Amino acid sequence: MAQVSINNDLGEWGLSTDSGERARLLQSPCVDTAPKSEGEASLESLGRGTTSTIGAIFIVVNACLGAGLLNFPAAFSTAGGVAAGITLQMGMLVFIISGLVILAYCSQASNERTYQEVVWAVCGKLTGVLCEVTIAIYTFGTCIAFLIIIGDQQDKIIAVMAKEPEGAGSSSWYTDRKFTISLTAFLFILPLSIPREIGFQKYASFLSVVGTWYVTAIIIIKYIWPDKEMTPGDILTRPASWVAVFNAMPTICFGFQCHVSSVPVFNSMRQPKVKTWGGVVTAAMVIALAVYMGTGICGFLTFGAAVDPDVLLSYPSEDMAVAVARAFIILSVLTSYPILHFCGRAVIEGLWLRYQGMPVEEDVGRERRRRVLQTLVWFLLTLLLALFIPDIGKVISVIGGLAACFIFVFPGIRLVQPITAQRVPGSGGSTRIQKSGDPSFRHKSATGSPRSAPTCPAMSSACTQLISL
Repeated sequence: MAQVSINNDLGEWGLSTDSGERARLLQSPCVDTAPKSEGEASLESLGRGTTSTIGAIFIVVNACLGAGLLNFPAAFSTAGGVAAGITLQMGMLVFIISGLVILAYCSQASNERTYQEVVWAVCGKLTGVLCEVTIAIYTFGTCIAFLIIIGDQQDKIIAVMAKEPEGAGSSSWYTDRKFTISLTAFLFILPLSIPREIGFQKYASFLSVVGTWYVTAIIIIKYIWPDKEMTPGDILTRPASWVAVFNAMPTICFGFQCHVSSVPVFNSMRQPKVKTWGGVVTAAMVIALAVYMGTGICGFLTFGAAVDPDVLLSYPSEDMAVAVARAFIILSVLTSYPILHFCGRAVIEGLWLRYQGMPVEEDVGRERRRRVLQTLVWFLLTLLLALFIPDIGKVISVIGGLAACFIFVFPGIRLVQPITAQRVPGSGGSTRIQKSGDPSFRHKSATGSPRSAPTCPAMSSACTQLISL
């Protein structure tokens, strides 16, 4: 199906005659593709959807659930109690689901298959670049949070193994937090982050999902049957102010942010219809809400205002059931860091090549050297910041604000654009978005076919691999 480019000049991006080469290179930037005939586009459209409705629900739930749930009890405490926390989540859920539906609508109207490509197609070049930069910063901050979580859980596990008293500092250099985080990162995270593909992590990712559910179950069980030595702090029943309620929003946004991966999930469905997608995301968000509310309510009522930003730190180190939960969280983070880095690296690579005006078709040696350099710089910077920012709550407050951009800002901009745009017929009976008065929509290729919108094989490949995990 022919695709129309927005705010794009053919000479600016360059045209490749080998689309397979672009698809194989992780670092490929957003580039134009050669126009496809209607027959080729029809075959591509028929072959691309393999995910069932139930499968799509499962994928969206997995995209939501993660290490962010550890901060939800503290978010309830910040919001001012159970009632305020539930009200805030329910109110935000309406906008979260609406944003996911808007993304599907814009994806279908623009015929783009990833989050940032939809932004490029609907909002133009400037907003598209801003979206890619935001994705890079968000994934970078999330990787820092993951390293902090590793340190938090290892401190508790090592305290039991070394038989150190609760709250006492490390007595040896090999049990020091900075050393253990660095050792774990260099031994496990760095080797997993260098490869060009991430499909080999599918089994570990499954275990991380199981671990997330296990953590929620343990927190609920510990609330129903608490240990005698656990005494809750003050149980807040109302917020101190409305400002306090909104201070909990970054945590909720961080927890429910699945919008970046939602567009490729929508396009991977057998029947990618907006109405069907509305049911998918509603069911997925209800499931995620149940998990987050169960963790948040039970964790908050167990410890009250004394709950730690990482709720597992509030439990005794000697509790074996909680120790297993900590091990699951470490496993989840060890597999999640490379995945987030994979997406962030693809965005940075595309931005860099586009800025330099470098051709996509380059030798594998140059790609490998640049990939290793990017990975090392990313890894060392996140590790260094994690060592000196021990409070995960501060990191989540920042990246939660960026998550709000993916949930509220960019979908809102895309909702306004189609309203002020003109819908034009496309090939195969479909319709496309065309801004009124924008001459770039009417540019034709040398063959007379509309130029395709700038696509990003790097991120397309990343999203495809994430769906397959």
